[in-house]
Amino acid sequence: MAEPHQFRLGPLLLAPGVHRRHAWSFLATAFLSIGLMTFIAVGQTYVLNVNLGIPENDQGSITGRLIAATEVVALLLFIPAGILVDRISRRAVYAGGFLLLAATYLVYPYSGTLWELYLYRCTLYTMGFVAVTAALSTVLVDYPAEASRGKLVALVGFVCGLGVAFIQGFGALPETFAAQGYDDLTAGRLTHLLIAGICVFAAALSWLGLKPGIPIQRHQRPSVRELFASGFSEARNPRVLLAYSAAFIARGDQAVNAFFLILWGTLAGKAAGLSSPDAVKAGTIMFVSAQIAALIWAPILGPLLDKLDRVTALAICMVLAAIGNLSLLLLDDPLASYGIVFFILLGIGQVSVFLSAQSLIGQEAPADKRGSVLGAFNISGAVGILLITLGGGELFDAIDPRAPFVVVGSINVLLFFASLYVRLRAGPRTMTRSPSAGSA
Repeated sequence: MAEPHQFRLGPLLLAPGVHRRHAWSFLATAFLSIGLMTFIAVGQTYVLNVNLGIPENDQGSITGRLIAATEVVALLLFIPAGILVDRISRRAVYAGGFLLLAATYLVYPYSGTLWELYLYRCTLYTMGFVAVTAALSTVLVDYPAEASRGKLVALVGFVCGLGVAFIQGFGALPETFAAQGYDDLTAGRLTHLLIAGICVFAAALSWLGLKPGIPIQRHQRPSVRELFASGFSEARNPRVLLAYSAAFIARGDQAVNAFFLILWGTLAGKAAGLSSPDAVKAGTIMFVSAQIAALIWAPILGPLLDKLDRVTALAICMVLAAIGNLSLLLLDDPLASYGIVFFILLGIGQVSVFLSAQSLIGQEAPADKRGSVLGAFNISGAVGILLITLGGGELFDAIDPRAPFVVVGSINVLLFFASLYVRLRAGPRTMTRSPSAGSA
């Protein structure tokens, strides 16, 4: 039975104080969130090829370094962002993040040097990315009752995947504009202008639709000092530590898919004689194929996450991710028609780890310190992106475009065994109803 003041969104039981309109607004905002953050992969590939004319054999390492520089700055910002989420408002941080992303896409296609790319990525984009990520992950923990946590996480994963496929579809627009007579540079700038407009719309949606305030009363708030330390002190819980480790590889996997899959397809397309817009489109289609598989798989996985112990579920998801990443060793030509099978496996594995990690940290994060614990969770993800993309970019150029995926798949295998250890050592976790989430 639902407690007083609890609402349902279909089969989902919401936390006390969260209304249906807040949940609908969150789903709409989540639909745009990941897609708007990951469009930078399409934009960056386009800028490297059209604006800067970077040699193909240097693009993998440059991509890795750009991402690594971004994550170094993000490491410094995630805990302050988590504190802002806990002390101010989820929706204010969310809206501000979208506006920073809008500013990024307005200036990015005007980059004339590699240093300008570094500047824009490490300032505007990183601040927007951190703010949106912190708010998204915290609201995702706030809004469901514990009994429906896995289902809502899966639903959000589904709409995020749908949103990624939708936003990444704009990667085909430069080709469309070029066909209308615009030069390649102008075509890229018009595309980025449209994306910036969507970011502004997302900012308005999050500000007007999400529940204002924070989940606890002012006199109950932990101090800033307590919030700063809490994210790391909670790692004494082995399940929280495992969730942080899962975030490391889940975010690293997302970055590898978004950047290196598109780059691999783009370079293969150019090697096959395609123009730059057509080659970027070919790489984008590969990535979108993986995301479509992910969004179809997400609602299937969600109910299972609520039925299984969440550490057990994480172990199973690590196996799926290992299969998806390591199977690319069998794919020599990413543009081959049978490549779709490998991209489907890749998408299923990537979203499985992401959803299972979110479900686990959502179950374990204390209600009054969620923003800070999610900040530490996101820091672990940023470290994963930093190390995996930095090393993966070098391996992409020096060894093989599939090398970054092999690195991720190998870590998936290691974390499968870590999940088994925690499950056997800590035992099962009994599901309990989540404490009041209040406002978010």
